[in-house]
Amino acid sequence: MNEIDTPLLAIDIGRGTQDILVYEPGQPLENSIKLVLPSPTVVVAEAIRQARRRGEAVFLEGHLMGGGANVAAVCEHLAAGLAVYATPEAAATIYDDPARVRSLGVRIVHSRPSDAVPISLTDYMAEELRATFGMFAVTYPERLAVAVQDHGYSPHRSNRLRRFELLRERLDAGGWRLSSLVEETPSPDMTRMAAIRRQVPGALVTDTGPVALIGALEDPWVRARADDEGIILVNVGNGHTLCCTLKGDEIYGFFEHHTASLDPHKLQHYLWRLANGLLTNEEIFEDGGHGAAVREPLLTDIIAATGPNRQRLLPDAYQAAPYGDMMLTGCFGLLKVWELFRTG
Repeated sequence: MNEIDTPLLAIDIGRGTQDILVYEPGQPLENSIKLVLPSPTVVVAEAIRQARRRGEAVFLEGHLMGGGANVAAVCEHLAAGLAVYATPEAAATIYDDPARVRSLGVRIVHSRPSDAVPISLTDYMAEELRATFGMFAVTYPERLAVAVQDHGYSPHRSNRLRRFELLRERLDAGGWRLSSLVEETPSPDMTRMAAIRRQVPGALVTDTGPVALIGALEDPWVRARADDEGIILVNVGNGHTLCCTLKGDEIYGFFEHHTASLDPHKLQHYLWRLANGLLTNEEIFEDGGHGAAVREPLLTDIIAATGPNRQRLLPDAYQAAPYGDMMLTGCFGLLKVWELFRTG
């Protein structure tokens, strides 16, 4: 990796954790400051649950952010008979369609009711991170790169369909190169990414699944096999699993599924069909995943896996750990992508 001459804060935001790397020019990556913290959605969910235990209404304000644990906490709050208010932007965290949000019982308002506890929504927890860095006398980098899983704006049809359409469009436009799955300027449909860019206009904001695959290629064993005979590369995250057959930087086929829907046998079956060019989009979508796209077979049985659930689903695969740290794979990918866009 070429040296980059300015510090960078890289944050890979997943369903369970936010993984953070402070890149300092000239310092070995192994010695970089690193943090693995609860994901923002987990933090917001806990704030809502604390309010529920106190019997208080909540007012969601701030920015559109990723769902998951926070939406589950909203539903629990409503089921307990407590009120949930939200600004229009915060409400879009729950669903793109405001009518669907209201159908849950959430009241969309523009100002905080006097009886509701305010809870701020954001994927980029700048205030908290600055305070944490300050406690350890760490200079906060001016440059920021963030990866999130964005399903795309889709108020009236499955956002699984919309996300996979956008991924496929990127691949087709970029000649099926792995780097084509990340964009310097996200599509306007990527409302979650847009929310972060409104907070930090100069930030690089891109997709968490592809940056994990790009980061895994920083493992020398993975890169050598990808360049030689080709490889099946898998990121088994807490929320999503992204798999591709890869030769060099060229994708032969890929699919994305929900990690909770997979077990070792099912995943191995899908990987075999992917490598043999037999996997269909309908198979994955009808099983609750996002979809699949295969251009041609890549007959290899070499599998490398990264992500926090890799040992559970792919215990016999090569366990990729670039720079000795699997949890920071996405951050290393972000650094590589930032360098790519910086140097052209």
